[in-house]
Amino acid sequence: MLIIYALLILMVLIWSFSFVLVDIAVEFISPMSLALTRFLIASLVFILVDIFFLIRHRIQKHKEEDKKSKLGFSKMEWIYIIIASFCGVTIFFAIQYSAIELIGPSLPALFVCLLSPVLITILALIFFKEKLTRFKLIGFVIATIGGFLLVTGGDLRTLTPETPNFLGYLFALVTPILWAIYTIVTKKISNEKSNLITLKYIAYFGTIELFFFVLFSNELLIFIQNLTNVFVLMSGIYLGVGCYIIGYFIWQKSQKELKSSKGASFLYIEPFLTLLFSIFLKRTEIIVVWNLIGGIIVLVAVLIINYK
Repeated sequence: MLIIYALLILMVLIWSFSFVLVDIAVEFISPMSLALTRFLIASLVFILVDIFFLIRHRIQKHKEEDKKSKLGFSKMEWIYIIIASFCGVTIFFAIQYSAIELIGPSLPALFVCLLSPVLITILALIFFKEKLTRFKLIGFVIATIGGFLLVTGGDLRTLTPETPNFLGYLFALVTPILWAIYTIVTKKISNEKSNLITLKYIAYFGTIELFFFVLFSNELLIFIQNLTNVFVLMSGIYLGVGCYIIGYFIWQKSQKELKSSKGASFLYIEPFLTLLFSIFLKRTEIIVVWNLIGGIIVLVAVLIINYK
């Protein structure tokens, strides 16, 4: 159990810095093209790993597990994988990276990391019949109040189309919903299936989907030109290998070994680390005090929801 907690801390550190890295990278490349770079690299790594094991003819146990995983997905599980690729890869990162480009790294981090655990817990109550206790009910009420302050900064006009940052706030608000759906969908895939095999297929589907998004958005030339940009390439490696392959593997593993809400609780500190990284690197922020107060209230609410 201590190992999974240590891995979750590593995941949070990796993911925290990724918001700031994306904020820098979108100065060179569009959000959609950056997302495609990320998952193209992740997919290539998975392909190279498969080729390595195929050539070496080693680790028979791994080969048998890999074969079982490939052949063992049910029709419903393949549907879950496709849904996960849309919600957790294609739409999620296209929207999240756009939000970061528009309003900076910290608010999108606050939204997805503090609102997702609440949404995940609610969906877990519905789909996994986790019990609704008195503490959970109180926590949801407090989370609603905190969520209002977090999202609006205490001013409802923030969410009106006339405000300059409306689109950025809207994109940031959608990401926790998508992440909660992704988490619940992947949790419904059998525990017997390899996490890495599941992530591999999600990456493959996500890469194909993102390619068509980039193609239809007339950004293919921008994407190709930036493949030679060293910073974009290094960012893609960090995001594809570090954040996706390593980070998502830890997340999937935690969701299978821990309760949905308990694993999600490690997301609480991520936005505050992102804010520290952002301040350290002197990134532009539009975050206000009421956003932080709302975030802290949501944090308290989630702790209450997870209280035994």
